[in-house]
Amino acid sequence: MYEGFDTVYGLELDGPHEGGIMRGRVRVGPELLGAEGRLHGGVPAAIAEALASLGTGADTFPRGLIPSGLSNDTTVIAPVGEGASLEGEATPHSRADDYWVWTVQLRDDAGTLCAFSRVTIAVRPLRR
Repeated sequence: MYEGFDTVYGLELDGPHEGGIMRGRVRVGPELLGAEGRLHGGVPAAIAEALASLGTGADTFPRGLIPSGLSNDTTVIAPVGEGASLEGEATPHSRADDYWVWTVQLRDDAGTLCAFSRVTIAVRPLRR
């Protein structure tokens, strides 16, 4: 079981699914809120990065390659408050030998699109 940063904010993983799609869910508690009482903008970016990195790793780890985040462009378009859940879905669009490109959508309990991302993950040989 992975016990890193993603467990701190409560990411629950689901995947990979057909086509390499990764899904995840985060319940929004008070520790994830910014000063204005809404979800901190770094949380959607972290979710997107995690789903893309772990989705890439599901394919590359068995081949001795590791994923490493190169770029994360996350835009928050709707506020999310305490008690809500965010559902993320990450879809790979390019699986080049040295990098993968993903899009990630995050929706609230009502299905409203709250944030979207484009994430690029480098694929590198594992250094021992």
